[in-house]
Amino acid sequence: MAVVLAEFADSVAYDGVAFHAQACGAQMGHLWEGWVEFIPLDGGPPVRSSRETTQPNLTDAEYWATGLTHVYLEGALNRAMNRTVRVPMTQPEPMFDGPVADAVLNPFSVYEKGETLLRQELSALSPWHLANIIRAYELTDDTPGALNILTPPALIDVIVAGVRKSAVRR
Repeated sequence: MAVVLAEFADSVAYDGVAFHAQACGAQMGHLWEGWVEFIPLDGGPPVRSSRETTQPNLTDAEYWATGLTHVYLEGALNRAMNRTVRVPMTQPEPMFDGPVADAVLNPFSVYEKGETLLRQELSALSPWHLANIIRAYELTDDTPGALNILTPPALIDVIVAGVRKSAVRR
């Protein structure tokens, strides 16, 4: 529930209209937020600022309010009357499906020494490393999600098949 933290005797003017100012606050979770309300002396609609402070408790919020100067109130009224209009941006689209995959082994250079050696080297790696090799060398069109559910022997088969296919093209 919002409370008035402080009222100010001197009026504040904006564009020829005089306002009565009061600092207000409300609990926000475990903290207190404070703002300033401006009530036109001629009876028009009131205006309020955005959050001006966040304090750890009511006592500190009241202390903040008692320190507000006339110049501060003029600035708060100016901010309240001239809010920045925020235009929502369209959500940017990523250019890639993920980060660069770092491969700990070049399967083509090992394959040149023999498929058996390549299979031995690959069998020492974790599934995560095997999937990174597949992605880094673009050895399949499978998605990362599809690769993540494959067993290590299946990942090794994908690598060997992809390297063999590229070797035949050379």
